[in-house]
Amino acid sequence: MNALQNPLALLGRLLLAALFLPAGISKLMGFEGTVGYITSAGLPLPAVAAVVAIVIEIVAPLALIVGYGTRIAALVLAVFTAVATVLFHNYWAMPADQQFIQQLMFFKNVGVVGGLLVLGAWGAGAFSLDARRTA
Repeated sequence: MNALQNPLALLGRLLLAALFLPAGISKLMGFEGTVGYITSAGLPLPAVAAVVAIVIEIVAPLALIVGYGTRIAALVLAVFTAVATVLFHNYWAMPADQQFIQQLMFFKNVGVVGGLLVLGAWGAGAFSLDARRTA
């Protein structure tokens, strides 16, 4: 099983990045829509929040892909995802006809946070710039 550890760590990093990077690019390309969505959630400074979300969702996944600053990137994404989950997938405060999908999204994100925390705890593995830096 040890022979699979590094390839699986790389695959895990790539798959986690695949969740965030397209979302960040989409937010960037549709900036006004992103600001509007954040505004609809009643959050303060929606344009600033949109910029922060875009930076996190583009920079941190790129760090995961190359394995540079992986632990920090994973922890930043974990906190970001946890906060976004509570703010945007608060199924308990939604009409009954919307609760199922939002509850599904909420718990999917909880699982993603778990994976990011594991990555933050264990690091990127040997197939990473982090490993080359410490070697």
